[in-house]
Amino acid sequence: MKATSIGHAGILIESGSRTIVCDPWFVPAFWASWFVFPRNDQLPGEVMEKLERPDYLYISHQHGDHLDEAWLANHIDKSTPVLLPDFATRELERQLNKLGFTNFIRTRNGIMTDLGDGLRIAIHVETAIADGPGGDSAMVVEDGTSRLVNQNDCRTGDLAELLQHGPVDMHWLQFSGAIWYPMVYDQPREELMALATSKVESQFARSIRYVEAIGARVVVPSAGPPCFLDDELFSINMIDGDELSIFPDQTEFIAHLANHGRNNAVMNIPGTTISVSPTEVRVQHCVSDGEVQRPFVHKREYLLEYQADWAEWLRETKASWLVSNINLVKELQAWWEPLLAMAPSLRTAIGGNCLVKTEGEDILIDFPNGKISAYDNEPIKFRMEIKRPLLEGVVRQKAVDWSNSLFLSCRFTAWRDGSYNEYLYNFFKSLSVERMRRAEQEVVLLNGVQDDVSNEIELGGYFMQRYCPHRKADLSEFGVIEGDHVVCTLHGWKFQLSDGACLNADDRQLSIRKRTS
Repeated sequence: MKATSIGHAGILIESGSRTIVCDPWFVPAFWASWFVFPRNDQLPGEVMEKLERPDYLYISHQHGDHLDEAWLANHIDKSTPVLLPDFATRELERQLNKLGFTNFIRTRNGIMTDLGDGLRIAIHVETAIADGPGGDSAMVVEDGTSRLVNQNDCRTGDLAELLQHGPVDMHWLQFSGAIWYPMVYDQPREELMALATSKVESQFARSIRYVEAIGARVVVPSAGPPCFLDDELFSINMIDGDELSIFPDQTEFIAHLANHGRNNAVMNIPGTTISVSPTEVRVQHCVSDGEVQRPFVHKREYLLEYQADWAEWLRETKASWLVSNINLVKELQAWWEPLLAMAPSLRTAIGGNCLVKTEGEDILIDFPNGKISAYDNEPIKFRMEIKRPLLEGVVRQKAVDWSNSLFLSCRFTAWRDGSYNEYLYNFFKSLSVERMRRAEQEVVLLNGVQDDVSNEIELGGYFMQRYCPHRKADLSEFGVIEGDHVVCTLHGWKFQLSDGACLNADDRQLSIRKRTS
């Protein structure tokens, strides 16, 4: 089996005469903010030919750096069989069907599907509301001699789940950031820098846990980081190390792995092919070793050249963003108030008003009362400032997931009074009847069903409840003691050892006590 990086989370998997193309992303995503790094617009012709004529297509989830609708619409035959994750809804299938795809292979969660000629795949789904009603997914591919895990940025809560099919030869996984936090927040820079450093550390810790659990012969850093070529966002790139950024590149992760005694990670760029057999692992680049290193060793120069090549496209794209001065309050009242009425528990969990500011119009989301109105100096708990073209754009599109359609662009600023409130962002990810119904159900489940605190584990001289109060990750697998805190490395949430208080949210408490003997 061999696998070729096609950029970011994209992989071309070849086994015998069969090919699977995974998450091909080429057109910059999220309002032209995210670009593939290292760049993949110069892939060899023979690789592009294989990408455009695969035997199977796999899209792990619906985010724009994985589901590139613009590229898929024009480059892949619509009769190509699509390997569908067993998501709770058929939203991904509907999106692909709108692009013209008609041949869907619906898999069952974690169950092997035989594709013929010895090629088998199992797709595992992660159903946290953070990724919408479907969630995320990872794929295991085996051909009788080798086995590959394509985890991309799927955060499965069961470390052994992807290993149940047998020993793994190749493990592709995310290690870098994929969110707007904390860069967009209106806080002193020194506070934001501390938050960013903590975020990077938790990203690495989570990825290393997966690497240790899977125990693959070779580890392939993938699914990030993106780079930012717009001048407005260029400072988010992590170049010298002192930037306000959560986007370290693979050289830092490979070094981090080496510090943990793991030297089996592969430096790769788009076009790098890793081949595995029972006796051998081979790595072949499509350019010289110097060119492989250049995006990382001479990053600023590389990014400036990349930026110059895409400058005209970026100018034209931004010029196409329209402002028609639609009545946003009226539009959001008609769209959102019925959704707010569906979600009393979610509104209670948010617990305050949110102000959305844009040029010419300030909008109040009154969560306690489920109303949308023009802002009139009411007290607020949250504030977002969004440029008018972007806000009008997502409203005109009736975009159901503003995380994907807006926030990941980092083209906004935010403020909050108090700690992180995940329910606020769950609202913005659930802007359809289908999604809001599930978001409300999840709040009821999380807040209405308590863990059995007698199901305890011991960690570092402390007894604590087994499951993290945030997303129920098993702390016997993901919990680590760091100083005066226990950290759940799945999402980086921290709890004080002294009393179990959560540093990330006021409404999460860990049951914990110190061992006395």
